Amino acid sequence: MARAFEQPATLALPEPPGAALEGLFIPIEDARAAAVVAAPHPLMGGSMESPVVNEIAWACQQAGVASLRFNWRGVGASSGVPTADLAVADDDYRAAIEFLAETVPGTLVGCGYSFGALAALRAGAHTRLIRRLVLVAPPTDMLDADAVRDFPGQIFMAAGDGDPWVDTGVLAEIAENAVKAHLEVIPGCDHFLGAGLGVLGSALSSWWGRGDG
Repeated sequence: MARAFEQPATLALPEPPGAALEGLFIPIEDARAAAVVAAPHPLMGGSMESPVVNEIAWACQQAGVASLRFNWRGVGASSGVPTADLAVADDDYRAAIEFLAETVPGTLVGCGYSFGALAALRAGAHTRLIRRLVLVAPPTDMLDADAVRDFPGQIFMAAGDGDPWVDTGVLAEIAENAVKAHLEVIPGCDHFLGAGLGVLGSALSSWWGRGDG
C-alpha cells in the first residue's frame, strides 16, 4: 500500500490569540476511525518526525484509520516555547482531538510514544470521545495504572525488552488488570525501538483488526 498524501494541519490553541500547533494529517476515505499520535518529550528532542511516531501513523493508514500527528508547543513551527508542564501538554493534545473531531466522523483513538503515550492516556481518562488507546513505550514510573485499568475500551501497548524507561514486567501486570489490553514486547530493542519498528507496525496493524473501531 502506498502512503496516503499528508496534509499540513494547523491546530488552534485557546491562548494566546493566534497561537497554533503544527501538524500533519493523513486523511483516509471512509476512515473507520481517526487517531491522534503524540510525540515524545519536547525537551528531549521529541517531534512528529520521530520514526516511532511515523510508524504508528503508517500502521493506522494500513488499517484504514486517519491520523494526525503534531509538534508540541515550541517544537518545529508550533507556537510558544518547549516545556515539561503536563497541563500545557494536555492542552496541546486537546487541540489535536478537537481538530480530528471536527474533521473525521466516528471513533477517536488516543495514541502516543513515550511522553506522548502518557498524554494520550490522560486524554483517554478525561474525554469519552477517545474509544481506543495506543501506548508505545510509556515510562512505567510515570504510568497511571489506575487510568489504564479504568479505561473502558481496547488498549494496545508496546515496548522493547531492553528499554531502560519501561519495566515490561510491570507493564504486563498493568495490562492484565485492564478491561482489554494487548501488550507487545519487542525483543532486542531499547526505548527508541530501532530495528523493531517493523515489528511494532505489524503488531499494531494486526491489533486494529480485533473488535470494532
